[in-house]
Amino acid sequence: MKDLNLDNAVREMLGCFENDCIIVDKVFASCQQRECFPKIEVDLDGKTFESIRFKPGFIVPGTLVVTDIENRPNFRRVRFTLRIPFEIKTKDGKIIPGFLPDILKDIILFIPDARDEFEFRIVVETSSLVLGQPIQTGKILTFAVGVFIVVKVVGTVQLLIPTFGYCPEPDPCEEFSPEDICDDFDYSPFPEFFPPQFDDIIWD
Repeated sequence: MKDLNLDNAVREMLGCFENDCIIVDKVFASCQQRECFPKIEVDLDGKTFESIRFKPGFIVPGTLVVTDIENRPNFRRVRFTLRIPFEIKTKDGKIIPGFLPDILKDIILFIPDARDEFEFRIVVETSSLVLGQPIQTGKILTFAVGVFIVVKVVGTVQLLIPTFGYCPEPDPCEEFSPEDICDDFDYSPFPEFFPPQFDDIIWD
């Protein structure tokens, strides 16, 4: 049974808010997966490896296919090719671009029936990590990568939500100014100008 006191408390709390209609991207469904590549090899062309940086993965244009599933209303088969770019930086500052091997996805997602004009979008987010220590042998760099993947079904909708109104006025921006070496000096204690006298010294 629902806690009526809790429901009343929530209603009272919401009474302190205004109600606003906003247009937002709503996530109708999402799922997570992971992929592991134990051996990626890149020719560094005689350079010395320094670091690897990954860029957001994306669905390769022209590969997304969404089809109905027989006897499963509101669910769809979703197929696409996911591609993740990376950049290798060498000691001399050269950038060597590349891609992880393409990831082929064939999954089932909740995509409810909707009017023809309503558009669902398939959105992917990736987080790629180097596993272990990259090894350079001659001009070839070898490394392993683990990839976390989140696939989302997104649609733009209008929602009624409680709000406090518009956001408050932001704080002033902080202006950049080079550090003045004299700033600390201006507040340094004044030193003793003269050596101690005989009476100033504590004798044992």
